[in-house]
Amino acid sequence: MKIQTFIDALRGGKADHALRILYGDSPTAIESQQRRYIHAVSRFAEIFPQHGDIRIFSAPGRTEIGGNHTDHQHGCALAAAVNLDVIAVVAFHDERMIRMESEGHGRIEVDLNDLSVCEEEKGTSAAIIRGIASRFASIGVSIGGFDAYSTSDVLSGSGLSSSAAFETLVGTIINIKYNDCRTDESEIAKIGQYAENVYFGKGSGLLDQTVCAYGGFVFIDFLDTDKPYVEKYSFDFEKAGYNLCITDTKGSHSDLTEDYVAVPAEMKSVARQFGKEYLREVDEFLFLRSVPELRGKCNDRAIMRAVHYFKENRRAIDEAQALDNGDIEAFFEIYRRSAASSANLLQNHYSNAKPTEQGISLGIMMSRLILGDDAAVRVHGGGFAGTIQAFVPVFKTEEYVRKMNALYGAGSCYVIRIRPVGGVEIKA
Repeated sequence: MKIQTFIDALRGGKADHALRILYGDSPTAIESQQRRYIHAVSRFAEIFPQHGDIRIFSAPGRTEIGGNHTDHQHGCALAAAVNLDVIAVVAFHDERMIRMESEGHGRIEVDLNDLSVCEEEKGTSAAIIRGIASRFASIGVSIGGFDAYSTSDVLSGSGLSSSAAFETLVGTIINIKYNDCRTDESEIAKIGQYAENVYFGKGSGLLDQTVCAYGGFVFIDFLDTDKPYVEKYSFDFEKAGYNLCITDTKGSHSDLTEDYVAVPAEMKSVARQFGKEYLREVDEFLFLRSVPELRGKCNDRAIMRAVHYFKENRRAIDEAQALDNGDIEAFFEIYRRSAASSANLLQNHYSNAKPTEQGISLGIMMSRLILGDDAAVRVHGGGFAGTIQAFVPVFKTEEYVRKMNALYGAGSCYVIRIRPVGGVEIKA
């Protein structure tokens, strides 16, 4: 589509249906997204003036609902794509080069003639693009180049998985243009994980990428990590009277690598006592009977984290069942037990290396002061710093957002909507 044609279509409301699917029915949200897309298209035209035809793509962030730190043990999780996303204005060309400029960041250039791992590129977005291109090429996809301008409201470090959103975006662009959409959501997720693990240099499970690729509200069982079981749900929390709120507690993720690495490492140390690699392979009742013998062979925290895994894995299943039954109160009861387990057994509310920095614990305390002691609030995602999640009654949402913003700064608290689709091309 021509640049001006797309802008005119946005202004004329011809893209409103597509925008409502991604961002909800609120006129304010639609108007905001129209401005955002027009800005992105205009910036693309400034940066890449040689192009007249464009296409628009979007991929969502994600929020974890249940199954805290279970995926890396091949467990179960409950999560949802959200209405915060990364979008890209794209023009395709015949050069063997991908050029992408992201708002607030410099230009990335990836030569498709060299798809090998570049050590000096690790930790960069260029590594992600190269890794995704490499994986598609390895399955026989003939990849061409493109120029793109991207902008994201999935803030880095927000716990909403900006990296998986970006991976899904790039995978979606290549899959739609150069692969005739032959690669399904499961494979898009695994391609993103491969790029992150091998090219970017960060070990990660498959949860984030799977949710971003599938979209919607999903239950995932990672028993078979090559082909996870994914079931989509359609429970509407807003209709049940609740808003899902995420608050950035402004904690720094720097110097927390040891905390994150220790969680799967300690869980695996327990699994090895039973001759297994992952806790999913260990019989829960045998483990519970063996706790006295495990002490001394594994550290105390590892044993407690293993207990968390077994109980949390079952809670994720029970949460999904409660929502399937339309029983919101049963869901919240399980959710609160999950929150307590993360705090007391998993112990990922703050880093032991920074015991005075407890933004997550402070936010949970504040949430309970606002919403009551039985508030459905918990640490969000990996933990140790970052975000908390709360289900807030609709009539208390304005007050909650105002008070959390007063504590952590304007714009810290987001009212999140579950997005029903994953990576998509937007057509006006």
